[in-house]
Amino acid sequence: MKSLGIFCGANTGLDPTYSEASAALGKLMAEQKVMLVYGGGNVGLMGVIADAVLEHGGKAIGVIPQSLVDREVAHHGLNELHVVETMHERKAIMAARSDAFIAMPGGFGTFDEICEIITWNQLGIIKKPVAFYNINGYYDKFFEMISHTITEGFVKRDQLDNLIIEDDPAILLDKLRSYADATSDYWIDFKRI
Repeated sequence: MKSLGIFCGANTGLDPTYSEASAALGKLMAEQKVMLVYGGGNVGLMGVIADAVLEHGGKAIGVIPQSLVDREVAHHGLNELHVVETMHERKAIMAARSDAFIAMPGGFGTFDEICEIITWNQLGIIKKPVAFYNINGYYDKFFEMISHTITEGFVKRDQLDNLIIEDDPAILLDKLRSYADATSDYWIDFKRI
């Protein structure tokens, strides 16, 4: 596992624990030489994790739509910053450049991005591990909802079981690495998306 696609908030949230935990993950990624692939912003948890990766000698790649660059939220200190026209292009590039994915706390954009990756895995478009960095139990209610969809017959149990849920960054990276090693034949075919 050489690169991680991270989806997270353009805000830091009200509890400073979100920023602290994000910085801890960024530091670990740099120490373990795992490249950050993310939305390219300099604000919120996006900025926190990118700054932590860079501060500790890691590599960070951002992919950001021009409309957000125009709003002055692009991080210009990254190793690479790819400016694209649409959110669809952003997600496709992030999916292609990432060996695995983590959803950190965030809002609708984060939910959209991680759910799309889960769907692509479900449809066989890609085969890459997906994890939730469940800081402060942030995603507990989300998983209650998914459990409800299983109970009601809309989602299969194994689709939930394939997700990694962890609140410790070191254990999270270990679990992702183990999963990625077990499924190293993943592929992506953007013509099918």
